[in-house]
Amino acid sequence: MINAVIVDFDDTLCLTEEATFKLENEILRQMGRPPQSRQIHKATWGQPLFEAITLRSPGVDVKQFETLSTKILAKWVEDGHIDIIAQANLRALDKLLGMDKDLYVLTSRTHIELAHILEPDHELAKRVKAFYYRDIMTHHKPDPRAFTILLQEHDLTPERCVYVGDSPSDAAAANGAQIRFIASLESGIRTKADFSDYTVDAFIEHFSDLPATVSLLP
Repeated sequence: MINAVIVDFDDTLCLTEEATFKLENEILRQMGRPPQSRQIHKATWGQPLFEAITLRSPGVDVKQFETLSTKILAKWVEDGHIDIIAQANLRALDKLLGMDKDLYVLTSRTHIELAHILEPDHELAKRVKAFYYRDIMTHHKPDPRAFTILLQEHDLTPERCVYVGDSPSDAAAANGAQIRFIASLESGIRTKADFSDYTVDAFIEHFSDLPATVSLLP
């Protein structure tokens, strides 16, 4: 029986690739650098931001980019330009809670990128039991040990969990940890073919499909 539903954040719980692309280009603009292409952003999507930006904008001063990103991200969050979770997705989380599932978020974001989501008055605070992000994890996707701390801290076994993500690295981590995996195709960036090398227990077209999909898992 599935007791724990572990959810990736970007382009799974919240569609963020396009907004993040625009945000990063605004940071680059303020640094006096040319914009990155959408093609390179999509090709490196899913990688940790402060590593990926060296590919998206070769030669960038990562420390300056990180400093500016903190200020600009806060403004974009305040203005409602990024990290807006659809009401349908919040209802899906509520349905899972009604099914007696514990909810966790496991993401490659850093604390800087996630701090506003971790605020006690955020709409996820009363729904998600715990958040796992890059700064507090010893290993990171696609390494299956990315799940180790979560499993240990909540006395969970892999067969009681399912991970929901949007990228092959999510699938690789879940497969390696022997955790069931559901692939979300909602962002349109990935297709079923992108997961051909991995075991996928189910595909969903929309995050709102998740409760029904979880209920059907053996």
